[in-house]
Amino acid sequence: QVQLVESGGGLVQAGGSLRLSCAASGGTFDTYFMAWYRQAPGKKREFVGAISWNNINTYYADSVKGRFTISRVNAKNTVFLQMNTLKPDDTAVYYCAASRSTFPASSSEYFTWGQGTQVTVSS
Repeated sequence: QVQLVESGGGLVQAGGSLRLSCAASGGTFDTYFMAWYRQAPGKKREFVGAISWNNINTYYADSVKGRFTISRVNAKNTVFLQMNTLKPDDTAVYYCAASRSTFPASSSEYFTWGQGTQVTVSS
């Protein structure tokens, strides 16, 4: 059974940075397509970004492009989300997710999710 555990969330002022981590246990991490999603209070869960199993391809939502960077270290079964120039609108619970698909078309293609980590950006 694959488990994902996020960490690194917290309270930061607008313009600041945070680095989220997602550690995987079980399964074959280096074959999974990994993604970050977020959900703000009263809003639907939204895609933030994703990375292919081989670290070659990354994808970002327009709202975070140029500010957030996804990376992974397969040897450590960990995926990261570096968040810079944070804005109050980035406040949300951030989740990582794993998929066995080469390119998941929707969140339904992710077979396991972490419990989430809270990111709060103050103005």
